[in-house]
Amino acid sequence: MGKLIKNHWARLLVMTAATYHIAASIEGFFWPKFFFDFLTKNFDGAVKPIPILQIINLVFAVVTLAFEWPLNVLAGTSAHKSIEARIIWLPLCSLTAVLMYQATNPALYYLIGCAVYFWAYCEGEVVCDIPWSLPKKADKKPRLEKV
Repeated sequence: MGKLIKNHWARLLVMTAATYHIAASIEGFFWPKFFFDFLTKNFDGAVKPIPILQIINLVFAVVTLAFEWPLNVLAGTSAHKSIEARIIWLPLCSLTAVLMYQATNPALYYLIGCAVYFWAYCEGEVVCDIPWSLPKKADKKPRLEKV
């Protein structure tokens, strides 16, 4: 058996969450509902009559999916290779997702993906330039010096 590459697993989790988040955002245009409306009706203006929260959620989900797949423009950039950037970005996506009733599940998936990325970061994993590839192994043979 091989070694589990946690950043690949986290990427799959986050892409699943982003896809679900896109579907939930589109559904929110038809059935607008703020998640915490059982506590107060003060925030209903964020979802109707102007769908501000749905648009914000859709933008966050599309950006996340484009970042995780990644698009050719983003692949290999320092932002794409940065696990730290993902650890900062994913809680923001989760925060926007939890505010909309239809997107509470993607919010949980984002947090799980963020935790797995943190685990990968703690173990020193790196995100490769080419998506879905393995890091190159370092040459472990001792080099002889010429005198």
